[in-house]
Amino acid sequence: MTDEPREEIAESPEEQAVEQDFSELLASVEKERDEYLELAKRTKADFENYRKRVAREAVEAEGRGRAELARSLVPVLDNLERALAAANPEEDHLADGVRLVHDELVAVLARAGVESYSPAGEAFDPDWHEAMLTRPGEAGQVLEVLEKGYRLNGQVLRPARVVVGAAGE
Repeated sequence: MTDEPREEIAESPEEQAVEQDFSELLASVEKERDEYLELAKRTKADFENYRKRVAREAVEAEGRGRAELARSLVPVLDNLERALAAANPEEDHLADGVRLVHDELVAVLARAGVESYSPAGEAFDPDWHEAMLTRPGEAGQVLEVLEKGYRLNGQVLRPARVVVGAAGE
């Protein structure tokens, strides 16, 4: 190796122009890259939001379907209970069959989250009870339950139909 001093070579105007064009092209490509990267990030975030919304809507739709099915089965349950209440002891075999169907239907509804409630003796609450009649008794107290109420996950499917006490009657 030689220890000769290196000479700085001056760039010609053409080389300077090429260097300038290259720098501008590089800056333009970097800007375009950054725009595409930002677009990809926004698209990814939008898709994630869409996925979450669709999942939430599917859960809500399942809940609405479950509630509608349970709401339509409650009168069937009432009729089975009426049949059991009116059963003739001489026809015990028929009542046993109705009881089996009733118990199975109650179990299926319970697994789906449906529960019945019978508010006899409780204070009347219009959110949970439907007053059908009033009778003399302790004001605002549920005296008798005409039909049980049903709820699904804490929401009323059908309010309990009740007789409410009224003072001074």
